[in-house]
Amino acid sequence: MAMEITGVEHLWIPLPDGRRLAARMWRPAAEGRYPAILEYLPYRKRDGTAPRDATTHAVFAAEGYVCLRVDIAGTGDSEGLFDDEYSEQELSDGEEVLAWLAAQPCCDGNIGMIGISWGGFNGLQLAARQPEALKAVVSVASTVDRYADDIHFMGGCLLSDNANWASQMHAYQTRPLDPDLRPDWRAAWVERIETLPFMAADWLRHSRRDDFWKHGSVCEDWAAITAPVLAITGWADAYVNAPPALAAHLQVPAKALIGPWEHRYAHISKLAGHDFHGEVLRWFDRWLKGADSGAEDLPDYRTYMQEHFNPTKENKPRQGRWVAETAWPSPNVREVVHHLGQQGRLQAAPDAGEVVVSNPATVGAAGGYFCAGMRIDNELPGDQAGDDALSACFDTAPLDIPLELLGRARLRLAFSVDEPVAQVMARLCDVAPNGVSQRISYRGRNLCHDESHERAEALVPGKRYEVEFALNECGHHLRAGHKLRLALSTSYWPIVWPSPEPVALTLHLEGCALILPERLVAEEVEAQAPSAARDYPTYQAEVTRAPSGTSNTYEEADGTQVLETFDDYGAAIDPVHGMEVGSHVAMRYAVHPDDPASATFTSQWRFTFARGDWQVQVDTDNEMRGDREEFHLWRKVVATEGAERTEVCVKEWSESLPRDCL
Repeated sequence: MAMEITGVEHLWIPLPDGRRLAARMWRPAAEGRYPAILEYLPYRKRDGTAPRDATTHAVFAAEGYVCLRVDIAGTGDSEGLFDDEYSEQELSDGEEVLAWLAAQPCCDGNIGMIGISWGGFNGLQLAARQPEALKAVVSVASTVDRYADDIHFMGGCLLSDNANWASQMHAYQTRPLDPDLRPDWRAAWVERIETLPFMAADWLRHSRRDDFWKHGSVCEDWAAITAPVLAITGWADAYVNAPPALAAHLQVPAKALIGPWEHRYAHISKLAGHDFHGEVLRWFDRWLKGADSGAEDLPDYRTYMQEHFNPTKENKPRQGRWVAETAWPSPNVREVVHHLGQQGRLQAAPDAGEVVVSNPATVGAAGGYFCAGMRIDNELPGDQAGDDALSACFDTAPLDIPLELLGRARLRLAFSVDEPVAQVMARLCDVAPNGVSQRISYRGRNLCHDESHERAEALVPGKRYEVEFALNECGHHLRAGHKLRLALSTSYWPIVWPSPEPVALTLHLEGCALILPERLVAEEVEAQAPSAARDYPTYQAEVTRAPSGTSNTYEEADGTQVLETFDDYGAAIDPVHGMEVGSHVAMRYAVHPDDPASATFTSQWRFTFARGDWQVQVDTDNEMRGDREEFHLWRKVVATEGAERTEVCVKEWSESLPRDCL
């Protein structure tokens, strides 16, 4: 039976150097010592994540946990200055928070960490530092390799979200502190704005896998993690590779769960709601309370095996079924080689000859938003047929029997190019008899990079090269009568930033093959699928402007293709402290099909805050563009106060960086 709970809406956590971090606590009302759950984020517990926090921590507290939601230094109302994602300051502060929480009279010293995305990252990273109190982790939509699988680079290719995410963080970090909690709010606010790192440039400066990215990449030392890990994500999310990798490599209990979800906790998914709370409680009950919850007996890997549906950019339910693998890697998955052949065939025997891959820079228009779940809607990949028509495609014959894929396909290419900088984009698609093409998996590869991505050099036009790389994880069931398609292109805009020049990539077919992870199961084990979402509390804010979103594509007079999106996250009055907060963002991606160097990204964010006579507005503008030699980055913030919008701080930044084989 659920317990009565109490809480503290705001408290301070002291750090050894005198700084204080802002936190919120939920806990059982009954006196006693309980295990604890920590979520540690830069997204403002006072307003940013408050609605989501109400749906999770209140539930966990009612099941006998002390729950703590902490703002990272320099974010929300926490003191200090923010320096970067997953910095040494963030992680060492996190260790202090864990020690502080373990020492509280209400805590029995056993702590678990939970988080999605940022909180999923730093939960793993802190576990690798082995703080005494951290006994278990639930990591959702995270990564084990910050270079390979985050929002900056993919296969050595530059993601446009490096600029987009930096623009979002810029907007987030320029928000004001709450005057009710920070009497020094105005001075601290201006100091934050003035000292903000130029993250888009800082990240782009590290275009190879150097020590900057190795810091916080737990794949550098799997054995360092000694706390059991439950890793969760969704097939509509960008972060699909970590859960199977953790299940395969950790030397402590680790389980992987991949559902049909986007970049949200599963119970609030727009695609399919599931009992996220039950999954978390089963894990923490075992490792924090010592209960016989069944967590250890779970299959290593549970996943939603998707099937073909009518792909659309709108949030629509998935089709498929739950399956499980007792062990991962699984003996039920075998590698089967398919060779790239003439006339666009995937075939059993190698072929000879050449195929040229050359396409307009606009290929990728049906790719969707890189990390679905962060916008209002219109963010999922649609029918790939249009992009397929502009790509070099290799198809199987229509399948006589179903084909099931689980794992990471690998692509082996022998190639030459006509330009010194080139990339290849690979997509696996399920093509229905009516021609509708659904993306199963994809990944890019910068052909200038070595296998480690630590070195890059310009290609020699006409020289023969070889490369092999893995696509992203997938779990997909192709029905009989469908075809599996490999689609290759030299661009995938707007997800991936294009190379500076149009490229003709020549494939030497005798050295080209697709290695598929084919799943054959004589008898399925019990899938132990997540049950339907349980009831959970919600934040009863007073909505003063409803959320809405639009997405529009069009062609300018000179042929430039433009994607414009507008997401109004609405406005609402907080039921606890009475602050009204509103926000919206407009984004624009543009490229000319014949000139990949013309690619540009712009965004404009606005945040508004009001309570009584206090009013604040923050407008941030960001731009990234390039030419054939450099990238050019620019951003601006205008922070104003009062109904007259008196300027408090106006600041601009700009920087140009060499493309460095991008």
